[in-house]
Parts: sequence; C-alpha cells; structure tokens
Amino acid sequence: MAEIVYPPVIALARTLFKVMDYRFHMEGTEHVPRTGGAVLVSNHISYLDFIFAGFGALPSKRLVRFMAKQDVFDHKISGPLMRGMKHIPVDRGAGAGSYATSLRMLKAGEVVGVFAEATISRSFTVKEIKNGAIRMAQATNVPLIPVALWGSQRLWTKGRSKQLTQRHVPITILVGEPMHPKRGENVNEHTATLQTRLTELVDRAQRTYPEIPQGVWWQPAHLGGTAPTPEEAAAMDAEEAELRAKKD
Repeated sequence: MAEIVYPPVIALARTLFKVMDYRFHMEGTEHVPRTGGAVLVSNHISYLDFIFAGFGALPSKRLVRFMAKQDVFDHKISGPLMRGMKHIPVDRGAGAGSYATSLRMLKAGEVVGVFAEATISRSFTVKEIKNGAIRMAQATNVPLIPVALWGSQRLWTKGRSKQLTQRHVPITILVGEPMHPKRGENVNEHTATLQTRLTELVDRAQRTYPEIPQGVWWQPAHLGGTAPTPEEAAAMDAEEAELRAKKD
C-alpha cells in the first residue's frame, strides 16, 4: 500500500509526544512481527488508544490498521485522516463488511488493530470481550497479540473533558506474547484465554505505573480510585445503549 498520510501523522505525533513530554514505558514490542499479518488486540480506556497502541508497533516498523466506528470516519476532520491511514470503518448495523475488509488486509500481510471490548471501559478494567479478533486470526492463520495500555485515560476518556494540555503524563504500553488460534479450535476457549491474558497485562500495567494515587477519577475502584466499579460501569453502558436505541 502506498503510504501518503500515515508517515506524516506519525511524525506529527512524535513531535507532540516530545513537546508534551509524555513518559513512555514500553515492554514486549518485539512480539509484533516485522512481516506478515497479525491481529493486535488492545484494551480500551481512551479515545486516543489507537494512537498509543499503534505506537507500540512502530519498533517493528509496522503500521496498524484499526477497526473504528463509522462516526469517526464521518467526521469532517478525522474522517479524511482515518481513510488516508487505511483504517477500517465499522458500521454497528452492518459489521460483515468491516470483518471482510479486515480479513483481506490480514491476508495481504497487514496488522489489524481491534478493541475487543467494543467500547471504552468506564471502570478502566477489561470488560467482556467479543470473539471477532479470535475468529479473524483463525480464518487467516495469523498471530494474535494482546496489548495493554495505561495512562491514556488521563488525557481523554468517556464522560470526562479533554485534558490534552497535560504534560509529563506517564503512558504504559505492554505488548504480550502472541497467541496462535487455529482454524477449527474452540473459539470460546480462545476468547476466554485472551480475556485472561489481557486482564493480566492491564493489571500489571496498572500496578507498575509510576503514579498510583488514591481517590482519583482515573484509577480503578479496586486500586483505590473513584472510577465506577465494573458493575456500575455495565449499568451505565446499558442505559446509554437504551437511549441510543430509542433515538434510532
């Protein structure tokens, strides 16, 4: 694929990272293959996660094509950028098309990024994940790579105003060892394994983070923060989905 948009966007992001003095800690980036297709699965805590998850693939010189909701592509500013970087639009009402596009990209040797929780986790813990990433890896015989992000929620997340002018924010990116689900193997078992692997990675990212204050909104409840519990977050998500359904 000819790359006209992605490289300058990365260069701009690197410059902004330096200006804002984000304190990156990355581990396991060698697990991202330098060639061939792969499914990269990240937890989802921020509207900026595709930037930081993709950043974790750069040491292997890979560009990640993320699956993202159609609304992002419809926006007059983000839409042209997303299309230029060859990300994959996902229409909630017609997901088969985006799934087929992802398979084509994987077979062509691309890295496809997936947020398997589907939406941002308000509790900052790993929600129940969908099995689409496993099915994609099985169908194309490519590795699946779990990625844990932590710190990005402090910049911009659901239900909070943007804090993009914050400087010196630590950002943790942990890349786990690849999984190799094969065609014909039990999808549910692999999905459960991915859930466990991703949860463990996120927990390690949280517990080794340079700042672990008590009583702050961006810290999960089980670590002393004031974020909603998983149960409270699920109820909030259900209420939001109900309101969206009424509008539709």
